[in-house]
Amino acid sequence: MTRSRKPLEAAVGKLIAAIQKEWGNEAGEPESAASENAMHAAHKLLQAASKLGSIESVIGPGPVSTYLGAQWVQAHPRVLPYIEILEGSQ
Repeated sequence: MTRSRKPLEAAVGKLIAAIQKEWGNEAGEPESAASENAMHAAHKLLQAASKLGSIESVIGPGPVSTYLGAQWVQAHPRVLPYIEILEGSQ
């Protein structure tokens, strides 16, 4: 039987998919390392959402964009809608 995802987990999963697209677009470029770091950070959010039902213990009191890296998010505006959905599902 497949486990159903909670809305928070689904929102993090969509953010991860958006980050992976950005990372894939940058493959081989120097800036791809920052996208990979953002992806790893987002996976930590998924682990927290799955285990704890919350991401606050990972991101603290700040926004998700700060946790992922404000400069990275600013350089990759296509992930913003997914961050907004995630923050709305907390």
